[in-house]
Amino acid sequence: MTHTHKTQVCIIGSGPSGLLLAQLLAQARIDTIILDRRDRVYIEGRIRAGVLEQGSVKALEEAGVADRLHAEGLVHDGFDLAFDGNRHRIDLSGLTGTSVIVYGQTEVTKDLFDARVAQEQVFFFNVEDVVPTDLKSDTPSVRFRQNGEEHVISCDYVAGCDGFRGVSRAAIPSDVLKTFERVYPFGWLGVLVEKPPVADELIYANNSRGFALASMRSETRSRHYIQCDLDDDVSDWPDDRFWEEFATRLGPDTAAHLQTGPSFEKSIAPLRSFVAEPMRYGNLFLAGDAAHIVPPTGAKGLNLAVADIRMLSRALIAHYTSGNDDYLDTYSETVLKRVWKVERFSWQLSTLMHQFPENSPFEKRMQRAEFDYIASSEAASKAIAENYVGLPLE
Repeated sequence: MTHTHKTQVCIIGSGPSGLLLAQLLAQARIDTIILDRRDRVYIEGRIRAGVLEQGSVKALEEAGVADRLHAEGLVHDGFDLAFDGNRHRIDLSGLTGTSVIVYGQTEVTKDLFDARVAQEQVFFFNVEDVVPTDLKSDTPSVRFRQNGEEHVISCDYVAGCDGFRGVSRAAIPSDVLKTFERVYPFGWLGVLVEKPPVADELIYANNSRGFALASMRSETRSRHYIQCDLDDDVSDWPDDRFWEEFATRLGPDTAAHLQTGPSFEKSIAPLRSFVAEPMRYGNLFLAGDAAHIVPPTGAKGLNLAVADIRMLSRALIAHYTSGNDDYLDTYSETVLKRVWKVERFSWQLSTLMHQFPENSPFEKRMQRAEFDYIASSEAASKAIAENYVGLPLE
C-alpha cells in the first residue's frame, strides 16, 4: 500500500535551511511537508558554525525565532587576523557600521524545530529511498519509504535542502548539471570545551605549523580548531596534544589567556569549495549545502544557506500571494551571483590563513605580504569586513 500526501512545497532536509524555509512560508500560510533521512535528535546534535551575519539575524527575526538569539547571542564588532604572532583587528563596526552575532547553528536549529513543532509542521523522519520525480511537470512528487511503507508526496514545488550528499542535486540530469570544486589538502580538527574563550572576539591565526581558530559558543563554552592532515584520525589527537599545538599556533601572548580542559566533542572536517549550477531544474530548487559548500574560514556556510532561503521564500511567497513568478524564474541566476562572490571571499581567506603543503617559499612570502597589506590598508581591511558581515542580497 502506498500512502499519498499533498502539499504546496515539499522540503527535503530538516536542517536549518529546510526548517527556515518552512517557517517563512508558514508566515505566509503556505503549506509544507518536510522529510529527512535522520531524526530530530540527530539533526539538533550536529556541531556546526556559530557566526551569524546581520542578514541571517534579520531572516530569523522575520521567521519569529530570534528571541533566544538576542538574549544569548554574543555581538561581535570585530575579529583578529594573526600571522606568526602579529595581530591585526578587523573593525567590523567601524569599517561597515554593523556587526555579527555568535550563536551556534545547533541553537538556530533547536529554535526553528521548536517553532515548527508548535505550529504542527508535518515531518517524516528516518526516511529511505527518497526519489524526486516529474520535476519538469506542473505536478512533481517525492517518493520515499518510512518504516517499510511506501509514501508519495504530490506538490507544486520541491525544495532541495538536504545537504552536499543529499538526493536533490542528484535528481538533476548530468547533461544539465555543472559542478565546480576545489578540495583543500587539509582538514580542520575542532574541539568543544567548557571553558571561557581565549579573547572577546574570534582570532584567525596563520602559524608556520598551520592554521588555528580561537572561537566560542558562549561566554563559558569555547570552540577551537587547528589545521590537520586529511588522513589524521581523532584518536591521533588526545586533548593534551591538541592544547599544546593550539597554544603554539596562537603564540605565547595569546596562549597566556588560554584555559584548557577536557573536550566533550572532537571531530575532523575536510575543506572544500563547491558550486553546482543551475540551482533550479523544472520545479526543483536547490538551497544551501545541496548547491554549494564553502570552507569554514570565512564563517559563510550557514549564512550563505540562509541567504538562499531568503531569496527562495520571497519567490515562493510572490508566486502564491500575487501570481508573480519573476523571482522564481530568476532564482538560480540571482542567487548564483552572490554564491560566487561568497566563494571568492572564503577561498581568499582560506588561501591567506593556511599552510599549503605545495606552497613554495615564494607563495609563503606572498601570504605574508597580503597580511601586511591588509594590516596597513584601511581599504583592504574594509573589503574583508564588508564580506565578513555579509554582502547584500541582489
